[in-house]
Amino acid sequence: YLAFGVMGGDFQPQGQVQVLCNIIDFGMDLQEAGDAPRVAHEGSSTPRGDKMQGGGTVGLEDYFPPHLADELRARGHNVHVGNHAMFYGGYQAIMFDKEHGVYVGATEIRKDGQAAGY
Repeated sequence: YLAFGVMGGDFQPQGQVQVLCNIIDFGMDLQEAGDAPRVAHEGSSTPRGDKMQGGGTVGLEDYFPPHLADELRARGHNVHVGNHAMFYGGYQAIMFDKEHGVYVGATEIRKDGQAAGY
């Protein structure tokens, strides 16, 4: 039904969950789900033994409304805004559209690439 990935080391599970929520919960198509703005958290404790210090940092891409960063800061979060402030992964996907009997592909707007088929 669906094969996809979001590259990016520690960001991979964060990005993958966001794409799945965009498809399942918000009804986005494959390209919309990957194009939607992303949130990233850095500075968590890791399996390598790194310990979180001060709650880490929440990153918001520029595409979010500016008031969202202010609201998160008011709740005590350390927030960075900007598409280059943090890493938001890279996405590619292919899905079988059962209704139309075709495969649909999508690729990342944040990186070079294309989805093509024949």
